[in-house]
Amino acid sequence: MHAAPYGAGELMLAATYAIKFGLTVDDLADTWAPYLTMSEALRIAAGLFRTTIPTSCCA
Repeated sequence: MHAAPYGAGELMLAATYAIKFGLTVDDLADTWAPYLTMSEALRIAAGLFRTTIPTSCCA
């Protein structure tokens, strides 16, 4: 994973927790994160591995 923009630290924290606690792609896709954050982008990206398009509460 590569993240360099503003907010990358927040994304990396979410990814670190996911790795530390052994979360699967489905686990990530089923989590909730505030919209318009990099963590929400990570959740939506994980949802792309499913057959249905992921949704967000605000998009």
